Amino acid sequence: MTNTCEGLQFDPGFAPYILAFRGMVEYLYADISRFKNLSQKKLKFRQYYKKILLGFDNNMGFYAGCLMWAAYIKTQPQQEILGNHCLGQAYNEEENISETQFMLAFTKQFEKDMKYYIGENFAFDEKIINLIKLYEEFLVLNKGFTETKTNTDILLPAKIEPKDYKETIEKVLETGKLEELVNHVTTENN
Repeated sequence: MTNTCEGLQFDPGFAPYILAFRGMVEYLYADISRFKNLSQKKLKFRQYYKKILLGFDNNMGFYAGCLMWAAYIKTQPQQEILGNHCLGQAYNEEENISETQFMLAFTKQFEKDMKYYIGENFAFDEKIINLIKLYEEFLVLNKGFTETKTNTDILLPAKIEPKDYKETIEKVLETGKLEELVNHVTTENN
């Protein structure tokens, strides 16, 4: 994680730990759907739901980490953002928020599926739903980072204050367990 006067990294090191959650969910649900027999569908769902939740938690950790990294780099003197692959791209808000919209729809559907396939009541914590919405607000405020050249260009949602999270992020990156970042954002900003 580099932050010299030469610039600040767009990604502090999250990329190797990010899972393609949407693709995984679509693949696993397609596998469940291929069975015609309800008991087979229930069995498959039972086999997959913990894996789905682990992927979801990882994605929430990524969202929290992005918010924390933005809060950290806002504490630094003006510097160029290095490695911003979004810079100069055309901005499309629908495309920009499609992932967070998927996540919100997923939370509702998964709760129903837990009841249907396993017979258990399940609900995502409201703090998690708020984290998804907060991350979506962050994406919209920054127009998908298409115009973000320096750290001073980054806009934070009203609930996020500039704060030095660098050490916390570095510790989590050592383990690769992004989900550990969720608590920092959900307890402080909900």
